[in-house]
Amino acid sequence: MAKRDIASWNALISGLAQGEKPDEALGLFKRIEIDGFKPNEITVLGGLSACSQLGAFKEGDKIYDYIRSERLDGNVQVCNAVIDMYAKCGFVDKAYSVFQTMSCDKSLVTWNTMIMAFAMHGDGDKALQLFHQMGPSVRMEPDEVSYLAAICACNHAGLVDEGYKLFTSMQSLGLTPNVKHYGSVVDLLGRAGRLQQAYYVIDSMPMLPDMVLWQTLLGACKTYKNVDMAEMVTRKLVEMGSTSDGNFVLLSNIYAAHERWADVGRIRDVMKSKDVRKTPGFSYIEEKGVIHKFYNADKAHKHCKQIHGKLEEIRFKMKEFGYAAETSFVLHDIGDEEKENALYQHSEKLAVAFGLICAEDEARPIQVIKNLRICGDCHVVIKLISKMYNREIIVRDRVRFHRFKDGTCSCRDYW
Repeated sequence: MAKRDIASWNALISGLAQGEKPDEALGLFKRIEIDGFKPNEITVLGGLSACSQLGAFKEGDKIYDYIRSERLDGNVQVCNAVIDMYAKCGFVDKAYSVFQTMSCDKSLVTWNTMIMAFAMHGDGDKALQLFHQMGPSVRMEPDEVSYLAAICACNHAGLVDEGYKLFTSMQSLGLTPNVKHYGSVVDLLGRAGRLQQAYYVIDSMPMLPDMVLWQTLLGACKTYKNVDMAEMVTRKLVEMGSTSDGNFVLLSNIYAAHERWADVGRIRDVMKSKDVRKTPGFSYIEEKGVIHKFYNADKAHKHCKQIHGKLEEIRFKMKEFGYAAETSFVLHDIGDEEKENALYQHSEKLAVAFGLICAEDEARPIQVIKNLRICGDCHVVIKLISKMYNREIIVRDRVRFHRFKDGTCSCRDYW
């Protein structure tokens, strides 16, 4: 392009952010002023979206400073994006502060974004409190998305009966549940161990269930080690044409938990025959404005020696706390020592160790984003790290946030 204008910059940044290339989008956002252009509302929306995906809180904070200095916070879409950014970076209190103090009128999207933010952070009480504030007094009636956010809040907080009651009340209010509402209820019941009831919800749906619903139930089967239902659900997914690696990995997890290694091997052979490859786990952490990405068993980072040295230090300290590795999370028929070594190569542990090495401000939480769900052993280990090093650690996985502090997690081990 011979000559760029602000519209072309906006198109590039937004396209990269929406196309799951947030690091490139953020890189372009940083360049825009160097090239003599002034970001407008559309530009900051793209930049905030990139920060949300990366968990790049410091960069997001800078963008919000710019928004206020240029008085772009009179735009409700911009305020909504700021709320979403802070929430997805792990700072739900900052998100709520923006929600409370925004100068423009709140839209329905504003309310829904804030309720969902509390939901993803496991604060069901605050989410429901905000949901119940909606109505004539604030001139904002809840819609289907509001109910979805409220049910999700119940889901992550373990408020099973409350969530199911919200779901069943929708139709009496003239709101029709869609497949996402059914999916959230299946997850709600599945997490609580009510697998048969979750199956009944899917079986009695007025529309055809999609693969996501069955995958949600399969995840619950893994949690409660229900082999029979897991096999049945996997057959349904295969019949629907699913080639997701997650289905096979979950079933393999269940077999491994029962030490059915022949079945684990059979699943691995099926995956090979169908050319299904396991999605590699990776984690992000931001340090001094730079995004560092770690894969499982990563040895490519320039601080690799220090990171693995820190992990050994952590390992030694945890023995004093009576820690024993959760080797059931390793899906190979190998010795316990090898399993423990494999667990210590998980990307979220590498990222947390790097955060401990680099942290200059010990009052600031270590923030990690993982593309998959955090594993049970990593959850136990990071709880202990938060206690041993007196550090707050925030992990955003594929499903929710985990805020570790003083040896406990905000999810209360209900995830």
